[in-house]
Amino acid sequence: MKRSEFLKTIDIQGKTFQYYDITQLESQGIANISRLPFSIRVLVENLLRKMDDDVVKELDLLNICNWQPTYEDPVEIPHHPARVLMQDFTGVPAVVDLAAMRDAVKVAGGDPSAINPLIPVELIVDHSVQLDYHGTQNALTQNVAKEYQRNIERYELLKWAQKSFDNFKVVPPNSGICHQVNLEYLARVMVQAKEKESTLLYPDSLVGTDSHTTMINGIGVMGWGVGGIEAEAVMLGQPYVMSIPEVIGVKLVNALKPGVSATDLVLTITQKLRELNVVEKFVEFFGPGMKALGATDRATIANMGPEYGATMGFFPVDEKTIEYLRMTNREEQADITEACARANGLFYTGDENIEYSNVVEVDLSTVVPCLAGPARPQDRIVLDEIEDAFNALLNCDHERDTHMDHISQFLDESGCVSSRETSCEPTGKRLVTVNMNGREVKLGDGSIVIAAITSCTNTSNPAGLIGAGLLARNAVKMGLTTPAHVKTSLAPGSKVVLDYLESAGLMPYFEALGFHVAGFGCTTCIGNSGPLAPAIEHAIQDNDLTVASVLSGNRNFEARIHQSIKGNFLASPMLVVAFAMAGRIDVNLVNRPIAMDPNGNPVYLEDIWPKQNEIDALVEKHVKSEQFAARYATIFEGDTFWQELKIADSLTFDWKPDSTYIKNPPYFEGFSPELSPSRDIEGAKALLVVGDSVTTDHISPAGAIPEKYPAGKYLIERNVAKEDFNSYGSRRGNHEVMMRGTFGNIRIKNNLVTPEEGSFTRKFPEDEKMFVFDAAARYGQEKTPLVVLGGKEYGTGSSRDWAAKGSNLLGVKAVIARSYERIHRSNLVGMGVLPLQFKASDSWETLGLDGSETFSIQGIKDIAPQKMLAVTAVKGEKKITFEVLARLNTDIDVKYFHNGGILPYVLRKLIK
Repeated sequence: MKRSEFLKTIDIQGKTFQYYDITQLESQGIANISRLPFSIRVLVENLLRKMDDDVVKELDLLNICNWQPTYEDPVEIPHHPARVLMQDFTGVPAVVDLAAMRDAVKVAGGDPSAINPLIPVELIVDHSVQLDYHGTQNALTQNVAKEYQRNIERYELLKWAQKSFDNFKVVPPNSGICHQVNLEYLARVMVQAKEKESTLLYPDSLVGTDSHTTMINGIGVMGWGVGGIEAEAVMLGQPYVMSIPEVIGVKLVNALKPGVSATDLVLTITQKLRELNVVEKFVEFFGPGMKALGATDRATIANMGPEYGATMGFFPVDEKTIEYLRMTNREEQADITEACARANGLFYTGDENIEYSNVVEVDLSTVVPCLAGPARPQDRIVLDEIEDAFNALLNCDHERDTHMDHISQFLDESGCVSSRETSCEPTGKRLVTVNMNGREVKLGDGSIVIAAITSCTNTSNPAGLIGAGLLARNAVKMGLTTPAHVKTSLAPGSKVVLDYLESAGLMPYFEALGFHVAGFGCTTCIGNSGPLAPAIEHAIQDNDLTVASVLSGNRNFEARIHQSIKGNFLASPMLVVAFAMAGRIDVNLVNRPIAMDPNGNPVYLEDIWPKQNEIDALVEKHVKSEQFAARYATIFEGDTFWQELKIADSLTFDWKPDSTYIKNPPYFEGFSPELSPSRDIEGAKALLVVGDSVTTDHISPAGAIPEKYPAGKYLIERNVAKEDFNSYGSRRGNHEVMMRGTFGNIRIKNNLVTPEEGSFTRKFPEDEKMFVFDAAARYGQEKTPLVVLGGKEYGTGSSRDWAAKGSNLLGVKAVIARSYERIHRSNLVGMGVLPLQFKASDSWETLGLDGSETFSIQGIKDIAPQKMLAVTAVKGEKKITFEVLARLNTDIDVKYFHNGGILPYVLRKLIK
């Protein structure tokens, strides 16, 4: 089979293009393409186009175009994404790694310019702005100024990279959220690539260093989150080697009822698909109900793929995609996308007869308004049950319904039952009086202290934001306000949002309720909610109050939104505004009033809820392609802060020895171009023993740096004031901070120190309690290898490469868990840490392990994909032996592991 046989020509609007026609595989009798899910068809095109009988062989193409609904054994394929998307939290360490690789090549006598992205890389600075200021007209300007003050070293690095690397673009701060900018501007949907004298068309695809890269699936673009180290390998020309996935078809039928939002739908889908376990699978939406959803509603659903556990939630290209491209000022792309997708069997009509691994039906007409919380996105609560749910959470209602039992105890960041106990009496909730700027404010269990319209999930959806603005308008006209204890903020995902809200005349009403624009970035959703008022903070801490946040985001793990808030609830922008005015989460807004008007009359939610036809009319009138054209014409130029950064041209980066943000990492110290053989692990000790659903936030928190923890002490020793600590996420370019922050979440529960929570462990054989970092350092001095024992879903949550990098630098050689989240497993392999899995019936509990044992792991030298290894755990005269599965899933995983990770593997290839 020759690739050239499938190269076809197409004329679009008077221009001639070429494309690789996958339908010819069917007409030639090679494969039945028309039965394949659209997501698999995109992979078929990718392998057909890249088939070179070297990296991509004919067998790889045959394997994917003869896709099977289930596979007994994994079948791997080499996928070549068209581009890489980054945000600054994960992008900065990736740039640091590339700069370090240039140094390593230079030391080895090579050409540093060989370290250069080979495919387009786009980095959007969106994760660093914090809400130090809110509720005023100048809050945005103040927050951006503070952002640059904190992050100038990081931004200098990024501007250097933009000037020094080919194929590398940076969208500067104060521009928007990476996934929304990707959706509204960067996405090609159909790529145009110059090849000699012709232009080749092919489907856009990407990997991103953020879990919610999946948002782009809403307009038919294949993309998902990967670790920063995997993204670096793709940048440097390596294929993304993946196992052929199962594809779960989600058939959407009927339509949403008036008053039901896309947020309500995605929370319903998240709960349903989590129960079905779609981890490491593709989810593909189809059916008549899909046609009733516009591109931005689809993007809302696709965004939360990580929350329902799928690799991606894919909506194939159809007429809604084309409409969206036209609305966002991409007329030529709309024409090209429609013509090429139709010609190549990639355009969904609804008449297809597709084979899926399994089919799930979701009736849109049954969706009702809801929230999710208090600690996991899949824990959906119907709106009229939130009062009972919160009372059950507090154990204040002894007659709660049985369906609320699963949240009847305090839940930690991952959703696990926490060891904390409430002092709440069955008869009621605690209530205290707080003096805020001379005003007496009542604060108690259930009080909302943060209400944030934020996140790529919802601020990309004009209907959701215009709906929230109309609700605010109606409320203000009835005299409603927001209680003083609620910190309100509006953080749009792009500046186009502000344009259409101002055009519709809705911003004055948002601002009347305190929802002033406070930043263009992730803000509260990533944990950058900023400080609470000191009086509020003290009242919460002194009285151990269980207060709440409500946000239009996608993640609500405890200690992520704010370390003092135990109950965090996801909701639509409209419900965020409503609950902000109510001031409490424990109120049934279906039956109880939100508040009283100035005349003492109750105002109910139904009194201010906007009509769907009014929302639709304002979207139609005020969301215009001209707004997208104007905002994105200068997107890479940045504001005056960015333009004033002075950066010298240089091939290698000028590291500053006294920097506390950017340091040359030690990954290549002692690097040898020659590969040393892997060895069995002998005499290892357990650094931590943890339970189920340990998240990457537990392993590598992104938020505040506690002053008394090792990272805080490190900064203080270098004369960094506590108010200048910034966050773990912002300091990911400094391995010294991040090593000290590994397993540093204040809520992590290590069974070696139960019931205490936080970054503590026991050092053996002394059996001495200390910080995890300090114990790891002592073990390192003794040359003792380390292991971590875990439960189910180890590493769930955000795509966070430092969760693997930190583990590596602490000396962790292997993790033994019951199951892994897809990205974190891959990240561990990418850093040379061996992910091992207990047999189905085993766990550290059932085997009788307590973490004080000494561990040996045999069979590593000749390790192969999915090989069973033998583990021996010895404690005194007691010896426990058991088998574990090596979660090196593919041959390339094995190569990465033997090389000590992806970066040394790529570096060795480049040097050779």
